[in-house]
Amino acid sequence: MPVSLALLLTAGVMIACGVYLFLERTLTRVLLGFVLAGNGVNLLFIVAAGRPGAPPFEGDADPSTMTDPLPFAMVLTAIVITLGVSAFVLALAYRARQLFGHDEVPDDVEDRRVLRRRRRRTTRREQVRAGAERAGAEGHESEGREAAGHGAPDHEHPAHLPATGGLSEGHRQGALARSQSGQGWPTQPPAPAPRPDDDTADDDDDADDPVGADLSSARDAPLDHTESDEEEETR
Repeated sequence: MPVSLALLLTAGVMIACGVYLFLERTLTRVLLGFVLAGNGVNLLFIVAAGRPGAPPFEGDADPSTMTDPLPFAMVLTAIVITLGVSAFVLALAYRARQLFGHDEVPDDVEDRRVLRRRRRRTTRREQVRAGAERAGAEGHESEGREAAGHGAPDHEHPAHLPATGGLSEGHRQGALARSQSGQGWPTQPPAPAPRPDDDTADDDDDADDPVGADLSSARDAPLDHTESDEEEETR
């Protein structure tokens, strides 16, 4: 069965343009994308019908010379679906223009909040990773200095006590001085740093503002007119 290459290319271009317009944020462009994609699908059905033939009416011609009626029935179905979806999107665009003065689709509140939390967690992970690398580099440098004889071990902290051989005279004198002055070894460990996956800080930040202080942040997205009612509630 011969296939028209021109119709195939035209249908492909129309469907590609329709998908591109459908991914836009403006409802008018979304409407045009539906129309273009629907017409491209109709062309594909016409190509699938094959070679043109006689009208498919019983008794008018030989059935072998008639055109297949199924693709044209599918074209009618596609036209009805495209018309219904286009009318719905047109009503949405008209209503949005009446309420807000534009037909641009705004960002969802929860999506923007999730985006801000994800950025915060990423920054926290990078800080923890950089701190660990810095601590490892400083540890290697101190070990190198001690091995080269340019530095002496710290006698004031128990972490630097020799592992074998007991306490040296310097360690004994340091412990005696601490006991006489009333100072003991620190008993309370430092507070652990928050883990990168800890959501406590995020929840505490969002608890003060139920809507989210990041909704009007220029980092995430520009302020939409649709959020004016939420701003009035938070004031």
